[in-house]
Amino acid sequence: MWRNIASTSLSLFVLALIVLGGLIAWGQRQYVEPGPLEVAICLRVEPGANFARVSDNLAEEGAVSSAAIFRMGADYSGKAQALKAGSFLVPENASMAEIVDIVTRGGASSCGTEIVYRIGVLASAVQVRELDPATERFVTRAEFTPDAEEIPADYLRLREQADTRFRIAVAEGATSWQVVEALKAAEFLAGSVDDVPPEGLLAPDSYEVRPGEDRAEVIARMQSAQEVRLADAWANRADGLPYGTPEEALIMASIVEKETGLADERRTVASVFVNRLRAGMRLQTDPTVIYGITRGQGALGRGLRQSELRSETPYNTYVVDGLPPTPIANPGLASIEAALDPADTDFIFFVADGTGGHAFAETLAEHNRNVARWREIEAERARE
Repeated sequence: MWRNIASTSLSLFVLALIVLGGLIAWGQRQYVEPGPLEVAICLRVEPGANFARVSDNLAEEGAVSSAAIFRMGADYSGKAQALKAGSFLVPENASMAEIVDIVTRGGASSCGTEIVYRIGVLASAVQVRELDPATERFVTRAEFTPDAEEIPADYLRLREQADTRFRIAVAEGATSWQVVEALKAAEFLAGSVDDVPPEGLLAPDSYEVRPGEDRAEVIARMQSAQEVRLADAWANRADGLPYGTPEEALIMASIVEKETGLADERRTVASVFVNRLRAGMRLQTDPTVIYGITRGQGALGRGLRQSELRSETPYNTYVVDGLPPTPIANPGLASIEAALDPADTDFIFFVADGTGGHAFAETLAEHNRNVARWREIEAERARE
């Protein structure tokens, strides 16, 4: 009798082990296999949240098939105590293992809301943007100027949210004065800026910042980035350029930046000015004259006068030979590279062509025809 009982108990124990092993194997497959999420979501993990709350949220969103397996997998992998607060993009069909990794690996939030302070050439603007998980593209929810009398409620609410990201986006061609003045108006930054950095030495780019970060530190990051860009481009420069220092190359890059907004024109525009310098011709470029008048403190807001084109100032390249004494803006990487590796052309003239680009010419006669065509276009537009 006891032998039968023992035999039966052993059989039941073995069966239980088999069932348990099967359940563990099934749970492991559930943990690593593609999940049920059909459309990507933005998962917000509140400060102080735990895996129990996160697993319940994921189950409600249809991102995991079992909240219990999700929690057990996090425990088994040793990541249960590594949960990070923030907003995280959970892609469609993400496995539980992938989701655990997403919410525990740290770093910046990968979705949710961001506030972007755009420093432009003509004006600055603050944008409140939110990532659409389905398209993985940001949608602008609000936009206003820094000096706006009425601040959108979305901005006031979201700037206090712990996982909201802040970015400073500096446009190519903005001047150092414009950057400094815009940063002074960024109310989410702290500290003062005593001096305007030398023109050309701030790298146009997008910079993630922390609320309360010192303005001087942000400017230092911009300067450091530009120094690296210029050094790398100078090390890889073409042979035979008509300027002998990185500083002169930066001046040329700033002129290229202000002369064209088309990426595929930069090296050609650079070639025109390089050819002029090689031939001993004056650069004859309006942006340098304008900078001599404004000193980079805002737009001129009108056309150049004949008296200004004839006035002998260090920045009037219609009158003086060679490069102006300083850059006239902060050039982007593409313009720096164009100045140090210009296209191989014989062009020495260019004029607007009516499409946003330019018509280039090797001879004065050809250039005069291009100018006449441009004046026809201007006249046609004036009649419309």
